[in-house]
Amino acid sequence: MSDKYDYDLFTIGAGSGGVRASRVSAAHGARVAIAEEHRVGGTCVIRGCVPKKMLVYGAQFAEDLEDCQAFGWTIEGKSFDWIKLRDHVLDDVKRLENAYTDTLENHDVTVIKQRVKLTGPHEITLEDGSTVTAKYILIATGAKPRLPDCEGHEHIITSNEAFHLDELPKKVVIAGGGYIANEFAGIFNEFGSKVCIVNRGDKLLRGYDEAVRDRLLQISITKGIEFRFNTTFEYVRECEEGGYFVKLENHEEERADLVMCAIGRVPNTDGLGLEDIGVELGDNGEVVVDRFSKSSVDHIYAVGDVTDRVQLTPVAIREGQAFADTVFGDGDPCAVDHSCIPSAVFSHPPIASVGMTEGEAKNSLGSVKVYQSDFRAMKNVVAGRNERSLFKMVCDGANGRIVGIHMIAPEAPEMMQAAAIAVKAGLTKEDFDATTAIHPTMAEELVLMR
Repeated sequence: MSDKYDYDLFTIGAGSGGVRASRVSAAHGARVAIAEEHRVGGTCVIRGCVPKKMLVYGAQFAEDLEDCQAFGWTIEGKSFDWIKLRDHVLDDVKRLENAYTDTLENHDVTVIKQRVKLTGPHEITLEDGSTVTAKYILIATGAKPRLPDCEGHEHIITSNEAFHLDELPKKVVIAGGGYIANEFAGIFNEFGSKVCIVNRGDKLLRGYDEAVRDRLLQISITKGIEFRFNTTFEYVRECEEGGYFVKLENHEEERADLVMCAIGRVPNTDGLGLEDIGVELGDNGEVVVDRFSKSSVDHIYAVGDVTDRVQLTPVAIREGQAFADTVFGDGDPCAVDHSCIPSAVFSHPPIASVGMTEGEAKNSLGSVKVYQSDFRAMKNVVAGRNERSLFKMVCDGANGRIVGIHMIAPEAPEMMQAAAIAVKAGLTKEDFDATTAIHPTMAEELVLMR
């Protein structure tokens, strides 16, 4: 590596993508430093998918404790302690933060816990005023929650603050129709809060298959979650007795104990000095990159949510790996394939999806064949719960190749991981039909659909 610079690689942002890129680059022999102004681990580990999934697990017990009676169990004196769960989750987040830090240090990556700014082509200025140089610079600063532009927006929390609440709200209003809004709606609802989702459009979960998202809407309404479509906040005002008055367009003012916003995420590029050294930014503030994650400046790269390509943790990790192998590895350049990425919504019940929706397939392929299975899971039947699951398989009408699988069911994300491999590999409906089912499971519906 070059002795001209202090480091071969300087990474800004110690989230999932930045940590992977830094660790692998160091393993390739590069001298690496990584700067993080908050906590090592980034959004996913510290204030995103990991602690949120822990809350999802905790919330699921509300239904399990109710359903278990049909299976012969008697639970007396049950109660829920939010503070106990909150603190257990935050303790585990701290454990993971330490584990990520140890991983970096064990690979001889220098961890700098300061905010930094690019002040020259290869120069980085730290918050304490000192400067370092690097041959390559990687931007992995992620994204931050978007807030609405309305009166009283300072009273609105985001998912960042939801993990630190001192008490559960009796009523919460959540703005947004995406996966974060629906996941927290399910969590709060299972914990006993009255929940209302406010969406500026008329559909939830844009990008997911229509039948699956409609099913979630039906189930959510049955569970008591309210929805306000085609509206936005006019104002959020504090109440003298506590809580807030919330006024939506074309709706009467109502009172809530908590107002939360989940209307998208904005790439974290403010104050980094990127434009001053010629790095092109997009309309949403994202770093514009090519398929190898290179920016408009040859030695500056970006991975993860800050590029606004696909804002998912596993994607950031793969981009970080590909960057390290491309720039510091011995093999050919590596580019991440952003097609056919599986995803999940950890709602109640969860959704999982991979590939094209039915509408996308019709627009792209013309001729499609769709197979569905609409059923009640055995556990729900025994428990007397009328909640129905839905599996949907979308195939190319010309050759039977599976181009999309979509499901809403208990443990749908766990089933989808293996199914996504089959879709990515281009397997056909005939391949699934030729596979023996595992009975009795929900997953067997994947090979039994007709």
